[in-house]
Amino acid sequence: MNARPPHGSARPGGRTARTRAAVLAAAYDALGDDAYTELTLDKIARRSGVHVSTIRRRWRTVEGVVVDLLDQRSSALPTPDSGDFRRDLCQLAQTIADFNTAMNNRNLIQALLTAAAHDPRAEDIVRNAFVGRIEQVTQIVRHAADRGEVPPDTDAMDVIAALGAPFYYRVLILRGTIDARLVRTSAEAVYQAARAGVFRRDGEAPGP
Repeated sequence: MNARPPHGSARPGGRTARTRAAVLAAAYDALGDDAYTELTLDKIARRSGVHVSTIRRRWRTVEGVVVDLLDQRSSALPTPDSGDFRRDLCQLAQTIADFNTAMNNRNLIQALLTAAAHDPRAEDIVRNAFVGRIEQVTQIVRHAADRGEVPPDTDAMDVIAALGAPFYYRVLILRGTIDARLVRTSAEAVYQAARAGVFRRDGEAPGP
């Protein structure tokens, strides 16, 4: 017997997929208008046209909805593969910048962090969601290693984490805005560091 799919998951096509799309679209729109603290299952139900009991049965909580929403939004982000490591890092940095510039997405990230702070289960889900996205784009680094642009033992996860960190520090800690300079300096700093071997797994950069 097959195991039941996790709450919030959907089979491709059919009413289940339409319900998921409607609920997640409604939640995303609501986050553009209001802060996460004002988001409720009733509000999502009114916006989506899906009965609140259906939403509660599938996602259980608002946190369940926003975690599924993050998965949907992040999986749709492109992974650059131009054949040039510096260009790929710049394009990925711009993608991160564009994602965090949208107020809906900022509120979504804040919602997830708020959920994680109060619910250990949500904390695990949020961590897995971010790790999954980082793993998705590590091919940028692996391909660069294959081309000889970075050392072969470069830790791809560390490279991508270092690229994204300045954006989330700017948005979540400083509550500032993202500009072209942040995109440029973040990408270039990570590029130069990776080329120099800073992210090698043995922890030692190569000598001159």
